[in-house]
Amino acid sequence: MGVVTDIRGRRTAGRLAAKGSGALNGGSGNGTVSLFWRIFSLNAVGLVAAAALLLGPVTVSTPVLPGEALAVVGGLAALLAANALVLRVGLAPLQRLGRAMATADLRRPGARAPVSGPAETAALITTYNTMLDRLEAERAAGAARALSAQERERQRIARELHDEVGQTLTAVLLQLKRVADRAPGELREEVGQAQEATRAGLDEIRRIARRLRPGVLEELGLASALRSLAAEFSAHGLTVGHHIPADLPHLTEESELVLYRVAQEGLTNTARHSSADRADVRLRPVTDGVELLLRDNGKGLCGAPDGSGISGMRERALLIGATLCLEPAPGRGTDIRLRVPVGAGDSR
Repeated sequence: MGVVTDIRGRRTAGRLAAKGSGALNGGSGNGTVSLFWRIFSLNAVGLVAAAALLLGPVTVSTPVLPGEALAVVGGLAALLAANALVLRVGLAPLQRLGRAMATADLRRPGARAPVSGPAETAALITTYNTMLDRLEAERAAGAARALSAQERERQRIARELHDEVGQTLTAVLLQLKRVADRAPGELREEVGQAQEATRAGLDEIRRIARRLRPGVLEELGLASALRSLAAEFSAHGLTVGHHIPADLPHLTEESELVLYRVAQEGLTNTARHSSADRADVRLRPVTDGVELLLRDNGKGLCGAPDGSGISGMRERALLIGATLCLEPAPGRGTDIRLRVPVGAGDSR
């Protein structure tokens, strides 16, 4: 998927580069005159007018009369004003380009600087937009490879935890049970405590393995996986409700995995950082796909910059062409909205 995306981005970049080359060589495509010819023409008009005055019947007295001084000053002011106007109009697109470059964010793709102004400026803006297309395509392909590798590593670690560590702790539990059956009375309490500690460690290992590799997602589907996730986080003072209908549109495996991971990361952030005691997970069909809403009643974002968790959610949303939005919830708290179009994540 990432390779095809890169090819498509390069084709778009090639088309835009061709447009930029045409703008640089023969105009911007909308009939605008280049900035060079604008300034040159204005200066030429001023110089020609000055030469005509020198060669014509107009003379300047010595000393200069007030009317003659006023005419010279007026002509100079008009020439300076015309120069200022031409430069202001010609350089305005560059100022807009500077603002667009300062606010560009590859995690929020699609924003482009409007192509306008003289031929050179239009060519520069087109080249910048082409560069953004290429960078976004390469970033999307790189993110796809990185996230795929991350999921494979999660599955490998989950298997090792379940097969190696889990089985080892299970064997330890069985051995402790045999020891407890033969241990004298004064040692049984300590052996029992060791059993409980081992059982708690085994439960924690299984919980971590489930979070690393959501088997319920593969076996029972997205709705059951989200309900299980809500139940898992309903502990330690946090109550997580869920509203997940059964009649959801068909989603690809990749889209379901992104929805599950975003919900998992969002609930993790809520449990760790929001100081909330209530959260809701809602999944509903919308016009062009499905929307996941995570809402809590915590302290909100408070203008904090995106951390690794939110950045990871944005990367996953970009991977399938989804839209992620973080905003204040009604009253207090935070809303995380992920809108996934139908068909997102298909092989392209």
